[in-house]
Amino acid sequence: MQKQVKIFQALTSPLLLAGVPRTFAILNGTICAAFVLALQSFYVLPICILVHACAVFLTKKDPYFFSVISRQLKQKSYYDV
Repeated sequence: MQKQVKIFQALTSPLLLAGVPRTFAILNGTICAAFVLALQSFYVLPICILVHACAVFLTKKDPYFFSVISRQLKQKSYYDV
């Protein structure tokens, strides 16, 4: 008789904050706060909200989108083009 082990979804899915990966949400929020609060550039606020909405859309399509992109950007190119 085999023993079944329960695996919770929270242990296997990526950690999200407001629908996007935690690191991206913190980075986007910090940049938005720096522009809006420190520089008083209020036109940046809708841009940051739009970027966040696009990130939510991309995360819904593929939860590992940002980890794949960051890994791709860290790779060295072997061909000099």
